[in-house]
Amino acid sequence: MNDREQTSKRLIELKSQHRDMDQAIAALIANPDCDNLQVQRLKKRKLALKDRITRLESSLLPDIIA
Repeated sequence: MNDREQTSKRLIELKSQHRDMDQAIAALIANPDCDNLQVQRLKKRKLALKDRITRLESSLLPDIIA
């Protein structure tokens, strides 16, 4: 498996984790007794995942010389 394939596989895994985290946050928020601190922590982790996803996606794009 080459680097590009490994990066694509990792990207799929991270996107899955991001979706799962989104669902977990929604479930917590739906509970009227939810722990706001826990929700904020999950949102911060979700944002970090999104940043990693964005970096991996940009690494897969070819460099364009303008």
